[in-house]
Amino acid sequence: MRRVAFIFPGQGSQYPGMGRELAEHFPAARDVFAEADRALGFSLSRLCFEGPAEELQRTANTQPAILATSVAAAEVLRTKGVKPDVVAGHSLGEYSALVVAGALNLSEAVSLVRRRGEYMQEAVPEGVGAMAAVLGLDAETVRQVCFEAAQGETVSPANLNSPLQTVIAGHRTAVERAVELARSRGAKRVTLLNVSAPFHCALMQPAAERLAGDLDAAEIADPWVPLVNNVDASLVREADAVRDGLKRQVTAPVRWTECLAALRQQGAEIFIEVGPGKVLSGLLRQNDREARPMHVEDLASLKETLAALNE
Repeated sequence: MRRVAFIFPGQGSQYPGMGRELAEHFPAARDVFAEADRALGFSLSRLCFEGPAEELQRTANTQPAILATSVAAAEVLRTKGVKPDVVAGHSLGEYSALVVAGALNLSEAVSLVRRRGEYMQEAVPEGVGAMAAVLGLDAETVRQVCFEAAQGETVSPANLNSPLQTVIAGHRTAVERAVELARSRGAKRVTLLNVSAPFHCALMQPAAERLAGDLDAAEIADPWVPLVNNVDASLVREADAVRDGLKRQVTAPVRWTECLAALRQQGAEIFIEVGPGKVLSGLLRQNDREARPMHVEDLASLKETLAALNE
């Protein structure tokens, strides 16, 4: 049997309408959204299914919305007999992975990531931080660019997405200096991102400290399927390691290229992006030209993936 990896998307993959088709056609998906609604005390499902987009893009809403949609898709796959042998998630997606792996229950997870979003939003005043995607430079060159651009401020790699795609984060002025330096070093494209806060850098330390208390109080179990975590790109099988990784993840870069390599080392041959969008499918192609990514977010993609699995 070919080993299956489920990979779960992070912030930026959200869109109004996500999860609606699966909830309309599968009780397992409806149950996920109903539980999320009860846990949060408002209709997260309506926000996912109908928007408005500006409310869905608020970090405190985006994070539980993507998690619920991703877990709903995984539940539908489970009813079809498709289960993972190993899991990983990009930033926020790590929480989705942990719910599917049995380490977190859904109600606690959506509450945790809602607070995580609030803490991240409040850690840095609006307009002070920024993020930018750098394409066409290797990670070491980007690190050097950040070092030179800092000039007493914070700017550092935040997402190591592929050998030639790195996202940086920090003070807006330092990020802008890094953007110009990256262009001068031959970057193919550098784009400032439309985000509400500079995630995965030292400026998130206040958020990390607040979230640590919530994670200490959370009930976390040993995952029944191993997780490759973001912060170390290492295989995690115990609750204490899960908790530690989630704490450190807030300020540390997402080592996605290494995560994908670790999934391969675990024997993963099939990669299914579970949740809204196809961002991770694109990154998988950049990292592994032999990979054939699949994804499940609606009826069409579910049908396509099930057909591919039966080939």
